[in-house]
Amino acid sequence: MADLTYLSRDGFDNLKSELLQLKAVERPRIASAISEAREKGDLSENAEYDAAKEAQSLLELKISKLEQLLATSRILEGLEVDATKVYILCFVKLKNTKTKKELTYQIVSAKEADVKANRISVESPIGKGLLGKSVGDVVEIQAPAGQIKLEILEINR
Repeated sequence: MADLTYLSRDGFDNLKSELLQLKAVERPRIASAISEAREKGDLSENAEYDAAKEAQSLLELKISKLEQLLATSRILEGLEVDATKVYILCFVKLKNTKTKKELTYQIVSAKEADVKANRISVESPIGKGLLGKSVGDVVEIQAPAGQIKLEILEINR
């Protein structure tokens, strides 16, 4: 059985929209390209046909992966999340104990992670290190940049 993926409602809806786009727009576009290339004659030496077939294979693989992801996804609503500990979909206000800089992140699934929007993956080193911790806890996290000590200041839904 495949692992469950927990997503926010927005993340689930975005993946569903992407799947619809691939099926309704990209699939017919590639089918048309294959048809046009087929009309040009000898398929054994037709680079356009080979490229279109390769694009079709990649598209079908992507569609299959998205369908599998959506089938094994569970939508978490913010109200279901316990705000006394760090869990997925929580907003966590942190203070770097060395630099005294404060940051706020939302812990999300890997598919929804976006560092620029302060959304970090539950599977990242920081995400893993924070899971299950409470306000006041200081966690040491081994990040690519080295050891980081973070103090949890607030947890919100």
